[in-house]
Amino acid sequence: MNEKKPAPETHFPPRFIASEVYRSTTYGSSHPLGIPRVSLAMDLCRALGWLNEKNFVDSPRADKAALAGFHDAAYIDAIEIAERDGRLDLDVAQRHHIGINGNPIFDGMYRRPATACGGGLYAARHLAAADGIFYSPGGGQHHGRADHASGFCYFNEPVLSIRELLANGISRVFYVDFDAHHGDGVQDAFADDPRVFTLSIHEAGRWPMVRGGGPGDAGGVDDRAGGVALNMPVPEGFNDSELEFLTESVVLPKIIEFAPDVIYVQAGSDALADDPQSKLRLSNVALWRAVGLVAGATRRLLVSGGGGYNPYAVGRCWSGIWATLNGFEVPDQLPAKAEALLREVNWQHRRGRQPFEHWMTTLADRPNPGPVRDAVREIAGKALTA
Repeated sequence: MNEKKPAPETHFPPRFIASEVYRSTTYGSSHPLGIPRVSLAMDLCRALGWLNEKNFVDSPRADKAALAGFHDAAYIDAIEIAERDGRLDLDVAQRHHIGINGNPIFDGMYRRPATACGGGLYAARHLAAADGIFYSPGGGQHHGRADHASGFCYFNEPVLSIRELLANGISRVFYVDFDAHHGDGVQDAFADDPRVFTLSIHEAGRWPMVRGGGPGDAGGVDDRAGGVALNMPVPEGFNDSELEFLTESVVLPKIIEFAPDVIYVQAGSDALADDPQSKLRLSNVALWRAVGLVAGATRRLLVSGGGGYNPYAVGRCWSGIWATLNGFEVPDQLPAKAEALLREVNWQHRRGRQPFEHWMTTLADRPNPGPVRDAVREIAGKALTA
């Protein structure tokens, strides 16, 4: 389908960080995240010949001391106890939002996110020492708070990873969030730290919201920390052309202006047209291109996953991101082994639907270009003139 593109130059090939914990644990079939995501992307990349013992890293698990780099000790203990006992005292559960608000108690609720954090911390330590690209699709839990779960996120991997970069001598980090939901936990964690620029492109009016609107819905540059938080809340129907426009006209210039040592990209796939949790209309090829453009702006890059609630869309999208980071050619037709993996998926959630045939046979979506609407141009204008 596409010609082989050169991957960003680094001192070693990109590395894919994952773990079998994503296969052996689950939020449960009734939960939007009770679907194969990281494991499916990992299996697809192996079936396509893109993943092997040379570029795969078995993710370590962050210990309590590492998690305490951001999270309160009592909260960490509560997550561990909930996993061990399958329950929590009501007052503890309510205090830490565990077992409520979409944050279920399940077997693996401690070791799964702790592993995601371990992968991000591993990448951060290596990037603090040398150029490179790390891809950790299990990471990207951008809603987690220091003392409570939020938005299906127990531990906040981006915050911990960025703090690790700073602790190891990195002076400036640029965080780009392509998830359909505002990266509120990351923005708030670094609200008073001018070393971290947080930029979020997300659907306007979508959770997380507070009374009077979501924290990212005002748009423009937030003046805290000298103006290093930029939000671009986009309208429903956000298309491929509009993402390309914002990436080229705002994201890349802001990166150049900030001159970061490391870029972190949160590549949630819930902004795709096939995702049930947003009303945005991106194709996966648009997200691949955006990630590729950002990757070309740095020699030190950490890319994570994030949201994504259609297993076929997530697996295909995140596999394509790995191809983008390496310059691998995406085939027009999936080989039989990769196709079989997608045909084995069973999407049981109430929002699940009968899969389209092209979800089984291709990796790339059909592009969804369109007009760059006035509302999107206005968002860019606010960002550039703030």
